[in-house]
Amino acid sequence: MYSDGGSRGNPGPAALGVHIETLGKSYGEYLGEKTNNEAEYAAIVFGLKKIKALIGKAKAKQTSVECRMDSELACKQLNHEYKIENEKLQPLFLEVWNLSLDFMAVKFVHVRRELNTVADACANKAMDEAEKKRGLF
Repeated sequence: MYSDGGSRGNPGPAALGVHIETLGKSYGEYLGEKTNNEAEYAAIVFGLKKIKALIGKAKAKQTSVECRMDSELACKQLNHEYKIENEKLQPLFLEVWNLSLDFMAVKFVHVRRELNTVADACANKAMDEAEKKRGLF
């Protein structure tokens, strides 16, 4: 799974993007006013929930998921390399952690931005569509 969250302004209009490579599925969703880091976590939560919904609870318990993201901060926090000092990120971290228990294993991997283009495009498309609806374009 590739995930990306973005915010235009920090905080600002934000969206998430998720690409589940092995299932050939991609998603984007507008989040409203969020920080970039909140959007990054929201993308991981969305992706794990979506995988579980698509494959079912029983198969999820037998499935290993590799979560690839270009957010070094989220990746290092989820791998217990960085503390989570931002109070808004703490519940999101816990939600990811609890969701990871639904799978056999979940691994968090940092990738360069140029390797995360599909998820990034999904997030940007969701932001663009939301801005058009609100008349910002």
